[in-house]
Amino acid sequence: MRVCGVELKGGEAVICLLSYEGETFNVPDCRQRSFTVTHSAKAESIREFHFAFHKLLQDYKVDEVVIIEREQKGKLAGSATSFKLEAAIQISELPVHSMSPLAIKEQLKRNPPQVDFDGLDLKRFQQPAFEVAFAYQNTLIYQKD
Repeated sequence: MRVCGVELKGGEAVICLLSYEGETFNVPDCRQRSFTVTHSAKAESIREFHFAFHKLLQDYKVDEVVIIEREQKGKLAGSATSFKLEAAIQISELPVHSMSPLAIKEQLKRNPPQVDFDGLDLKRFQQPAFEVAFAYQNTLIYQKD
């Protein structure tokens, strides 16, 4: 199964692909690490993001998408643009899930990655997207047992 982890912050969607096949995790190469929307007030910008994001999911044969939840109110609330991007991601034919930061931390504590993040061919800013994908994959793996 191939999962796309997504961290939404401001007008940017940072992604990381993670597949789990034959009891092995793999981080496949991906042509894009993030998507940026500069004019979120314009419907055309959101449409372009939607098209580009879903084309990437199609091209890399992604099975599911998992997004890091953001607060809706308060000091740590996500931006309006990030919620627009989330809506654009959710209107796809693929299953889209969200995980709270607390659930991600708990899953990583129970099942830490067996590889150092620096050893992966990812940029440092992709770490939260990798962690949500890894945590989600582990919830599916250990849910079966």
